[in-house]
Amino acid sequence: MNIVDIIAGTMLLAAAILTSYRALAGPNTLDRMIAIDTLIAVSMAGLAVWAAYSGDTTIVPAIVALSLVGFLGSASVTRFRVSDDE
Repeated sequence: MNIVDIIAGTMLLAAAILTSYRALAGPNTLDRMIAIDTLIAVSMAGLAVWAAYSGDTTIVPAIVALSLVGFLGSASVTRFRVSDDE
């Protein structure tokens, strides 16, 4: 295993842990939505690192599907969001 793969995987794991904390402890729904979008981006980057490490290009459609789901999810939540004001 290449040292660059180990460093990239460790950084992505740290980003996923910090983002998961923000998604669970976010003060409002917009913070949670941004955290979920960031988690989707981190998972896409993780899949890209795995594809680069293994040399398997069949993962690329999964990365494209995740990007589409992330975009549609954030667009729909933004469109139909209810205010958090009390």
